Amino acid sequence: MTRPFSILKSALMSTAMIFAGAATVTVLTAAPAHAQEGRQFGAKAGEVVNEALQFINGNQHSAAIGKLNEALAIPALNAYERSTIYQMMGASHYETNNYGQAISSFENAINAGGLLPNEVDALRINIAQLLISNGSYAQGAQMLENYLNSGGQEKPTYVDMLVQAWVQSDNYAKALPWAQKWFNRANPKERKHFDLLNFLYNNLQMPGKQADIVREMINRWPNDKSLWDAWASMLANGGRDQEAFEVSKMLYLGGALTSEADLMKVVQYYSFYDMPFQAAQILERELNAGRISQSSEKLVQLSDLYRQAREYKRAIPILERAAAGSGQAKLYADLGEALYNEGDCVKAEQAFNSAISKGFDAGKSYMLIGTCRYEDAQKEPRAVCKGTTKAERQQSTKNQKRERAIEAFDRVPLSSREGNNAKKWISFIRAEAEAVERRCEFEASVEKELCEQKIKQAYDAMAFTGGEFVLDDPKCTQFKAGYDAVYRVKIKAE
Repeated sequence: MTRPFSILKSALMSTAMIFAGAATVTVLTAAPAHAQEGRQFGAKAGEVVNEALQFINGNQHSAAIGKLNEALAIPALNAYERSTIYQMMGASHYETNNYGQAISSFENAINAGGLLPNEVDALRINIAQLLISNGSYAQGAQMLENYLNSGGQEKPTYVDMLVQAWVQSDNYAKALPWAQKWFNRANPKERKHFDLLNFLYNNLQMPGKQADIVREMINRWPNDKSLWDAWASMLANGGRDQEAFEVSKMLYLGGALTSEADLMKVVQYYSFYDMPFQAAQILERELNAGRISQSSEKLVQLSDLYRQAREYKRAIPILERAAAGSGQAKLYADLGEALYNEGDCVKAEQAFNSAISKGFDAGKSYMLIGTCRYEDAQKEPRAVCKGTTKAERQQSTKNQKRERAIEAFDRVPLSSREGNNAKKWISFIRAEAEAVERRCEFEASVEKELCEQKIKQAYDAMAFTGGEFVLDDPKCTQFKAGYDAVYRVKIKAE
């Protein structure tokens, strides 16, 4: 802050010249018309003050202070003499950068009682300025504010000083009304006027007011990205995330976002609003462009986004790069899962085995291997009972793949969290195979029963065919010998 004392110094020097400019007792004869009784120097005090003034004019302020102390020691000084001497002493202390003593001297000048009301006001303003300059922001601001609130002249420089002092003291609530006056009076309004109100509204958590000022700033400076960032942040902090996303999306599409942090924020927004595919596209585009640094973490994030979007084919090569680059077990497991989702059980198993060898949970890995094998088995044609034996069905591709699935589930450690699930899967697959055999047995029994009825009907019809056995359904011929062995033996025995 600039030194505030030039006006005060001139006033003090003029006073000293008037009231200490002669060595006589009656120097008041040259005083202004407003001089009152007692506002004059005696000869002895006037002589010493005159000497002090000579030192002041020669910039010998230490010597001047000594002389002024000597003047203060003179007995029976009147109030006006004391007030004037203290003012001169304060001026010299100020010139030697001794602000604390300058303030004390000016307060003594007021307390001495020799000043007119307007002089007291002027001196209080200068004390306030000195306090602010000396780092006592709150004390100085309060003194200046008291002066203005009591009817003092509200000069623009005072308002400006009050704003800065309250801001410097971090008392934003006190600063705000003066900042608003400063803003309203500014013509033309500059960026600094808007910035200050934006700063204060933000710190005072006044989102409505801040929104108004930022909106006006954007209208004035539409190309200032920091304003758009502030607008988006303010919307997000106010719980208006969708609007914040729209602002960020607009900035990205307009090419205003270039930093990695800003670009990643856009990716996160798309992901948050359940648009993982769009988020992945942006991330991949910026990784390829070099605006987002490539790392295993970023590649993992990209693959995760593609997997969330069920774009496993896109995720697989990315995961392969990430896994090969980092060697992390989890990445190999993620790769295995992506391959599993694509139905590539062979490569999925290779990835899971790599994950297991690097310490990944064997239970979870073998569960997914088993599941993949089982789902692959389900793609095979359904078992055909007719014309096949049980042994042939057991050797079928479908059943062999089921057995391989059981083999994988059987490798899930009992201590694993997946142990119970693995047992259930094994029971389920075996029950499914047994159900096939029961179905085949049932189908065979139904066919046999139907054929036995046809064979019986053929025997019954022999009475009408001249004793000739005529079986209408040739497929039933396979059951005739069995039928005869059970049912016709007795007839022949008779």
